[in-house]
Amino acid sequence: MTAQPAIPPAAAAPAAASVPAASSVPTSPGAAPNDFDALLETPPPAAPGAAPWVAAPGHAADSFAGTGQAVESRAPPGWDEFVAGWPLYRDPVLCAVIAGAALGGLGVFVVLRRAVFVTATLSQAAGLGVALAFYFQIHYALDVSPVLGALVMSAAATLLVGARPPGRMSRETLVGSAFVTTSALAVLVGDRIAQEAHDIAAVLFGTAVLVRPLDLWLVIAGALLSLGTLYLVGRALTFTGFDPEGARVQGLPVRSIETTFWLVFAVQVSVSTRALGSLPVFALAVLPAAAGLGVGQSLGVALTVAALGGAFSGGAGYLLAFLKELPVGASQAACAAFFAAATFGVSWVRRGSRRAVSDG
Repeated sequence: MTAQPAIPPAAAAPAAASVPAASSVPTSPGAAPNDFDALLETPPPAAPGAAPWVAAPGHAADSFAGTGQAVESRAPPGWDEFVAGWPLYRDPVLCAVIAGAALGGLGVFVVLRRAVFVTATLSQAAGLGVALAFYFQIHYALDVSPVLGALVMSAAATLLVGARPPGRMSRETLVGSAFVTTSALAVLVGDRIAQEAHDIAAVLFGTAVLVRPLDLWLVIAGALLSLGTLYLVGRALTFTGFDPEGARVQGLPVRSIETTFWLVFAVQVSVSTRALGSLPVFALAVLPAAAGLGVGQSLGVALTVAALGGAFSGGAGYLLAFLKELPVGASQAACAAFFAAATFGVSWVRRGSRRAVSDG
């Protein structure tokens, strides 16, 4: 009997899960949503004459399951394999693009408020909420939705960092304390959930290579909510971000506007963290926004550059992870950093050329 190659579970390398090649995961168009987990855990049937599956760099699976037989090397996946497996990769790519655009646009107002670290705190709080939901399901048989857990914890963190710090504590100290606390608790709770280790790793490190249809729809809903909020109160957010005291003098409800923005931002961070992971969410919300504000001559240009940069980073990062067999979340974060560096570089060259022309 010929041994069948097995797909290693994501828990085998929580920080280095790469996008599987199209031939390594079943792509039956009739697969039901309930069979989603089977895509990650069920060994695929071997095609006649097909090369055996080879673990990506960093994977612990270098032999056939239970045989000890060495695995032959194969060429890295290419563009043709990505196109052939597009029905499988469509949802995670769309999810990354939409989440990146929404986070990039919202991130402009976060960077304007010099509250970049709040993004990291909210994403870690969302990861803690997902971990707690799994913990309650396993140990107490309570059917708690991971998305609901992420929303609740992100909203709680938003209200905490938005409150007046006690005594002489600065707001930066409060945000830093919340970040360290939620990060530590997420790791500790995740350590007690062996059954869902791959989901916890995906949330904390962005190792997810597939997304559930529900996650995609939640990201779309969050993006629409974010777009509507920016359309309705975008100018007020700009005013309160630059000059909150002047906005109060003009009669604007500064506290209500700020609370609404941060709650909407928490919703987008929550659903995006559940789908992509904390690391790429933090990168997509900060780096494209910084690039947009650095090169944009107006708020509209900054929002456009940030949204396009976030969408590019999310989609290109997934493609890079597939072609080079790299971790997905880290690839998306690296693409966001590349976009920001390239944008600042182009802006610096343009300013230098204009200065040279004016001096000449």
